[in-house]
Amino acid sequence: MPDQSIPQTRTPDGTPAAPASGGASCGRGMSRRRLLGTAGATGLVLGAAGGAAGYAARPAEATPLTSLGEGEVMFHGKHQPGILQGLQARGHLVAFDLAPGAGRKEAAALMRRWSETARRLMAGEPAPHGDTDVARDAGPSSLTVTFGFGRSFFARTGLDRHRPAALDPLPAFSSDHLDKARSDGDLWVQIGAHDALVAFHALRALQKDAGSAARVRWQMNGFNRSPGATAHPMTARNLMGQIDGTRNPRPAEPDFHERVFVPENGEPAWMANGSYVVVRRIRMLLDDWEKLSVKQQEAVIGRRKSDGAPLSGGTETTEMDLERTDAEGNLVVPLNAHARITRPDQNGGAAMLRRPFSYYDGIDADGVPDAGLLFICWQADPLRGFVPVQRKLDRGDALSPFIRHEASGLFAVPGGAAEGEYVGQKLLEG
Repeated sequence: MPDQSIPQTRTPDGTPAAPASGGASCGRGMSRRRLLGTAGATGLVLGAAGGAAGYAARPAEATPLTSLGEGEVMFHGKHQPGILQGLQARGHLVAFDLAPGAGRKEAAALMRRWSETARRLMAGEPAPHGDTDVARDAGPSSLTVTFGFGRSFFARTGLDRHRPAALDPLPAFSSDHLDKARSDGDLWVQIGAHDALVAFHALRALQKDAGSAARVRWQMNGFNRSPGATAHPMTARNLMGQIDGTRNPRPAEPDFHERVFVPENGEPAWMANGSYVVVRRIRMLLDDWEKLSVKQQEAVIGRRKSDGAPLSGGTETTEMDLERTDAEGNLVVPLNAHARITRPDQNGGAAMLRRPFSYYDGIDADGVPDAGLLFICWQADPLRGFVPVQRKLDRGDALSPFIRHEASGLFAVPGGAAEGEYVGQKLLEG
């Protein structure tokens, strides 16, 4: 049976596409997906007579909405959405703590509400109650919503005996400057979409759904390059200007699912087909980084800034030659280069699927940009994925002087919900 979590039809940017016909009802006569089909045919192009107010409200030469708006990811499936899909243009990460007095019963009711809201919004439908109309004119825009449980969730719901050993606290690292108020949490939600209003709409709906059962602990906003912004599909760049994600594991690799997902017969049973996510808010010290020459930056990373190719030669996907030396006998890729240290073959095969967002939270009072990476990585076991790689980076990564880890979280993300089920049902009702 094919994996239903990976739809067969996809939009040009690689995200699952909406069906060619039909569509779930919005309760307003037609779904937002169907509305998009008419918008492209009837929308007006503003000319000089359109008026300044109308011109300011609409892009003058907008790409047809259906190019991004109709992309749809299925909520139900083997794995939760938001893991296997490509990078999304806009994202929100938010952690909640259960309210005082709330326990297993309240958590189950909340996850049931959240799952239904996520299912509806991902299908391009309005929220089940109190919809704000923020996304009324948009399609699903490849919206994904992903849910996870933090270590503290299990004690608060009386489920300690079901807590996975993989949720043991991460070790401390020398680059950590962690803000506890922006770390961890009972519940974690990841929202991603190719449209900022669609993503915000989901964030607002889920926050309202929390009601009296849970309150926001922390929230972070991120972004990536929009699909279609480059002449051809390519690996994303981070705010340092570096191509980032070249060696990400791919589903076609024979051990991909073994590295990323808990097996169906794994422990605990309720985590079958799930994954563990490490979330780190990594501030980039851009003022210091940008003082380096391009050649110095390339030596720190171990790759060319222009195209991501290893300093040992070739193209972005060429295997890095770790033994190659220059005319003076020096290693072309320095021993402390970030790309050398993070290679799986330099870490006992440790690998993780990275799916980050960049972030920018303004400029500090001293004129320093508060910007960097919302690092998100997925693995079947963080003790075999994130931890060994980060330990090695901690011992001598050339990039360390230019970054600071300011927040951290580790969450158990169950497998996808089947039709008629909600995320985490096997844990909360097992």
